[in-house]
Amino acid sequence: MIIHREKINYLIQSVSHAIDVLEEFKGNQEELGVTDLSKKLKLHKNNIFRILATLEARGYIEQNKSTENYRLGIKCLELGQAYIKQMGLVRQAKPILERVSKEAGETAYISFMRGSGVVYLDSVESSKTVRVISRVGLTLPPYCTASGKIHLAYLTEEERERVLPEELRPFTKYTITERERLVQELEQIKERGWAIDNEEYEEEVRCAAAPVFDYTGKLVGALSISGPSFRLGEEDLQQAIVPAVKRGAEEVSQRLGYTKSSS
Repeated sequence: MIIHREKINYLIQSVSHAIDVLEEFKGNQEELGVTDLSKKLKLHKNNIFRILATLEARGYIEQNKSTENYRLGIKCLELGQAYIKQMGLVRQAKPILERVSKEAGETAYISFMRGSGVVYLDSVESSKTVRVISRVGLTLPPYCTASGKIHLAYLTEEERERVLPEELRPFTKYTITERERLVQELEQIKERGWAIDNEEYEEEVRCAAAPVFDYTGKLVGALSISGPSFRLGEEDLQQAIVPAVKRGAEEVSQRLGYTKSSS
């Protein structure tokens, strides 16, 4: 137990030192060397070198081979852009989620894909007593959720294979577990512009989702509506819920600068 606790403390300290190293580059236009960082952070040169080597291997730091000094790597830019996009997505989507949820009488979500899962960033819950439990903060499998299917539909075949697990595990008796059938549905989703989760992740819960694009025409998220299946029958989904998520997703896309010419 003591060994485990010491190990945790050591790992946290290491991460803290790595962040200290990265933050030293914040206000510096010039590159920094091992000696500079060692003096500024009061850490042994050997520690600095190891931290830099680790960050360099992951793309967060780059070394100028001619000077042997270091600068921030491309991964830092990617993280910054991801943060801006995510926060912009949530901010722009919030008032639309509120309106869509009120119109549909169900819970509305905004989500995006991270790695091999779909992350629910924000929601506006239904005011009805019986409603779907909030999924905000959860990472769910993409192949059995409406939002996830939206993201999968816009991936290339190669990207999709990297994201999907080897075996499509059934969560309910309605989960699509045959790859060929899933691919066929994803093709239809991309063509029509919306997706359905017909109790595929959770029994007695149905969901519809539509894609959100940014000013470059890139898919950056999905807007969805979820509700108990006894309220969201086939007719309700097709006539009310699907049109609502499509309108909502289109409006969020417009707020992010998307136009038909962007795609």
